[in-house]
Amino acid sequence: MTAPSPADPAAIALELERLRRSVEVGFTKTDGSLALLVQRSDQTEAQLKDHDQRITVLERGRWPLPSLAALTGVAGLVIGLYGLLGK
Repeated sequence: MTAPSPADPAAIALELERLRRSVEVGFTKTDGSLALLVQRSDQTEAQLKDHDQRITVLERGRWPLPSLAALTGVAGLVIGLYGLLGK
């Protein structure tokens, strides 16, 4: 059996079918890779939201500490002045 000539319409159709199949396989692989990237992006976004919420909770719980430190300092100053001026 001899190879068909390049000008043979059947050979051209066969080669076009092979090319189409190769392109479809490539698109399928690319589509799968993109779907994986989208899934990872969604997971990362969910983690960022979770971390943001946790940081917000920590910041809310931390705000009284500087206020308490300032009040303690002022109370110490008042007690010191009272003791100094009271004697």
